[in-house]
Amino acid sequence: MAATPETVKKLIGLGNTVAVETGAGTASGIPDAAYAEAGAEIAADPGAALAGAEIVLAVRAPEAAELARIPRGALLIGTLQADAAAAKAYAEAGIDACAMELLPRITRAQSMDVLSSQANLAGYRAVIEAAETFDRGFPMLMTAAGTIPAANVFIMGAGVAGLQAIATARRLGGRVSATDVRPAAKEEIKSLGASFVGYEDEESKSAQTAGGYAKQLSAEFYAKQAEVVAAHIAKQDIVVTTALVQGRKAPTLVTEAMVHSMKPGSVIVDIASDAGGNVALTKPGEAVTTANGVKVLGWSNWPGRIAGASSALYARNLLTFLTTFWDKEAKKPALKEDDEIVKGVALTRAGAVVHPSLASA
Repeated sequence: MAATPETVKKLIGLGNTVAVETGAGTASGIPDAAYAEAGAEIAADPGAALAGAEIVLAVRAPEAAELARIPRGALLIGTLQADAAAAKAYAEAGIDACAMELLPRITRAQSMDVLSSQANLAGYRAVIEAAETFDRGFPMLMTAAGTIPAANVFIMGAGVAGLQAIATARRLGGRVSATDVRPAAKEEIKSLGASFVGYEDEESKSAQTAGGYAKQLSAEFYAKQAEVVAAHIAKQDIVVTTALVQGRKAPTLVTEAMVHSMKPGSVIVDIASDAGGNVALTKPGEAVTTANGVKVLGWSNWPGRIAGASSALYARNLLTFLTTFWDKEAKKPALKEDDEIVKGVALTRAGAVVHPSLASA
């Protein structure tokens, strides 16, 4: 959900009225009554919720039918997965669209960083679901009947999601190792008590953008990295893959041969499934069991699998964005065109595409 009762109260405190579609919060554990108690109007359907809206808070990009219901001149804020076609559609509809996934990674923007808040929860949830699926156990279990060894857990990608996955796997008692192409990640991995596995060369020293994202590297580098991790993966009970490259398909890190090298009953969790997946055998939106008995979890929308917490954090991210640019006298947002944050997220303004990467597309 893009708003919770907590943020609804604060939005109303800014001078807004708030409409929430009936039943929209049910899957996040938020009944209509909680929104109504916070002061929101409960709208019977999407059309009623959007009627007269000046600000629209969304989780995902609106579909064509929803987009047609948003009034011209409205401000749309959400994770819009923007591309040139989408930006053009927003401009033609007269909607000022802000794509929060494009937020620059600067100190001022940390409290509104939707990618970080959602990735953190996805990393946690990935390990919890791996533990549920794994048929032995995470910690070493010593019993009168014998000892069950600790699970070997390998985390691929040590961004926000990966670091949370490492921490969670460690808390559950797993024997944890991790890898990442970014040079700064090695020390972060070790600081959480995991061992580092990976290939390092001159190319890997520049494997990070100024904004802190992983860069796409050469096919040769990925081949060498694969050689290093292939032998390691064969010894693992659980593998969690989290590698994403902004604006591109997720790189394939675990080949079919690597999957087939793992023991029956092993589990692979692919957080990058929505971006095509890091695992060759991932089926986005599904859990599959391979011929050799390895379970590959490729669910879509990983933050949605911990919906209550992800809604709480996401709603706060959007509220922080709005309040940062709120004109108290006019009781409306004032998005300054020269502000670094606004320039990073604004796709369209006054019927024109304004984002630097899309304006000329």
